[in-house]
Parts: sequence; structure tokens; C-alpha cells
Amino acid sequence: EVQLVESGGGLVQPGGSLTLSCSTSGFTFTNYAMSWVRQAPGKGLEWVSGINGGVPYTYYADSVKGRFTISRDNAKNTLYLQLNSLKTEDTAIYYCAKETGIKSTRGALLGPRGQGTQVTVSS
Repeated sequence: EVQLVESGGGLVQPGGSLTLSCSTSGFTFTNYAMSWVRQAPGKGLEWVSGINGGVPYTYYADSVKGRFTISRDNAKNTLYLQLNSLKTEDTAIYYCAKETGIKSTRGALLGPRGQGTQVTVSS
């Protein structure tokens, strides 16, 4: 059974930083691309960032490029998202999601996702 558990969210002031983690189990982590998606209050799901399995090329939505960094530790079966220079519009529930293959589809084809972790950016 695929399991994805996010952690690391919280309340942070504008301009601040957070690191999100996603602990995974139930599949061969290194063989799959992974993504982060988010859902802001009253809005739909937004793809944020993806990282390939194998050679870890990374991809970002324009809204977070240059501020967020996705990474993975295949030895720990864990996905990360470093959030810097946070803005109020980054407030959302952040989910990690397993993609359907080794190459990221930038959110086009997503498999299971976790329960999410809340990020609130407010002064």
C-alpha cells in the first residue's frame, strides 16, 4: 500500500522559510517521479514542483520558481520542498504526490497523495 506522509508546515511571516518533508513507503521510491501540489482556501489544486526519479531533474511552476527548491533522498524514501521568500499567496495545504512514471509530468498525471500539511503565511 502506497503511503505518503507530509510534515513541516506551520505559520510563518512573509519573507520567511519552511522545509516540508514527505515520508513514503509501499513502492520503489527511486523509480518514480514525485510532485508537490497545493490547495489554497477556496481554490483548486495547483501543481507546484516535480522531480524525476533516476536522474533528479527538477521542474517548477512559474509562481514559485526561484523561491522553492524540491529535492529527494532516495536512501530515506523522502521528498522535500524548501520554501523561501514566502508570500501570503503561498498559504495553502501542501500535498506530496507520487507520479505515474519515472519522469515528472508536471502535474498532468498524478497518483496517490498524502493528507497534506498546512502552510500559513501571515504577519
